Amino acid sequence: MSYVAVVLAAGRATRFGSDKLSAVLDGQPLLHHAIRAARAAPVERVIVVARPHLDVGDWPGAPEVETLRLASDALSETLKTGIAAAGGADGVFVFLGDMPRIPHSVAAQLAEAVGPAYAAMPRQGGKPGHPALLSAAAFADIATLTGDEGAGRLLRQRGDVVLVDCDDPAIHFDVDRPEDLCRA
Repeated sequence: MSYVAVVLAAGRATRFGSDKLSAVLDGQPLLHHAIRAARAAPVERVIVVARPHLDVGDWPGAPEVETLRLASDALSETLKTGIAAAGGADGVFVFLGDMPRIPHSVAAQLAEAVGPAYAAMPRQGGKPGHPALLSAAAFADIATLTGDEGAGRLLRQRGDVVLVDCDDPAIHFDVDRPEDLCRA
């Protein structure tokens, strides 16, 4: 199977009040933690869909990290741009740029579990988390999304989404406000 990781990093971060993805956590920009988790996934390449002027960093070695700039901050446009850039991949891992603590082992577990399903997601405490692994079967549905809508509604409506139990609550942890960095 051929997988690509997409890191969504084009949002405005209005609740944070400043450039959230450049905020420093453990000595590095928040976004770099998400890119590192995406690179740990069983992928051929990583696509970062970022707003203009966001410093994505340099990522030598494999897998390759490609940056696509997007003026729109609509979640649907960011996701559609990443999926379209994935080309003929069998599936796409969707990572969020403001989720710095995703366990690096979870993506491999999703890839192993997805099989012919529409998608796979980790679950902890009975609640789905991130990243999501969307199979190619989901790509046409993703193309119909509009506005600030992500894949969540589609995943909740489908009966063929595999949930992989995970012990790590970090699959739920995202940074919305500066004080969240203190909890990280």
